[in-house]
Amino acid sequence: MSTFLQQLINGISLGAIYALIALGYTMVYGVLRLINFAHGDVFMLGAFTGYYLSNGLGARVVESFGLDPTTNPLGRFLANGMVGGGEPSILTALAVILLSMLICAGIGLLIERLAYRPVRKYSRLTALITAIGVSLLIENGGQLVFGADPKRFPTLIADSKINFGEVSVNNTDIIVLVIAVLLMIALQYTVFYTKIGKAMRAVSFNMTSAKLMGINVDFVIAFTFALGSALAAAAGVLVAIRIPRIDPLMGILIGLKAFVAAVLGGIGNIPGAVLGGLLIGIVETMVVGYLSPTYKDAVAFAILILILLFRPTGLLGSVEQEKV
Repeated sequence: MSTFLQQLINGISLGAIYALIALGYTMVYGVLRLINFAHGDVFMLGAFTGYYLSNGLGARVVESFGLDPTTNPLGRFLANGMVGGGEPSILTALAVILLSMLICAGIGLLIERLAYRPVRKYSRLTALITAIGVSLLIENGGQLVFGADPKRFPTLIADSKINFGEVSVNNTDIIVLVIAVLLMIALQYTVFYTKIGKAMRAVSFNMTSAKLMGINVDFVIAFTFALGSALAAAAGVLVAIRIPRIDPLMGILIGLKAFVAAVLGGIGNIPGAVLGGLLIGIVETMVVGYLSPTYKDAVAFAILILILLFRPTGLLGSVEQEKV
């Protein structure tokens, strides 16, 4: 029983990260009917952004802009909280996550504007091929810029364990889960209770009608890409905090698993993406605990085959009628 509970806790923590990435896939698909295969690579960029923010970039900003740490609160925060030699703390981790989200949101806007918007008027196949091309460009560009060798992510949160009988929980797993859940709640609020969220749902329902109603469709789509990229960046930093080893190709497999999670829950369905991510994370850790780590990566794709065979719309998805 203790093994089951231990693996369940580990699986929920991992699944929350998959869910964050899957939300980006499902939002872009829901609004644009596009599978953004470059999304997993934005996740990788988020991890590397956090890496450089944590390794002295704050000190360079202080020096470049002349922010005196002794008198300027922002300068003091950047110099002390975000330098590699600073003390690990939850505030440091939150600062790195938020800044990584902001930077990757800008990258998402750039990708949408330069790569996807020019081909939006063409067929979906054209957009899909473009997405694959953008993914390959980021992966190979990442190896060129960051180097192909893996890098160790700095310690942002001091590691400790909390014991509940025979079950031990790492404090980083708890923090990762809490941050992921808060981001999901924020996304849910944005989509269902804000003006831009209503516009996103309108564009998702019928883009042509949304244009006729005066909605700026280009802005809504760009915002969707930015929001999805920000969530992917947060997931990248959270994964790096949990498993402190990053490399330019880390987004390939994790991105594919998150895509499987989105399909499992019902792509285009936000609660479905969360459910799919949690299920993939839990099943993966159970396979590691009870069978063998060898099958850890294969199980997600076995689930994908089964879901496509028996319920192509996903667990929470619904059949959509298309006019021809």
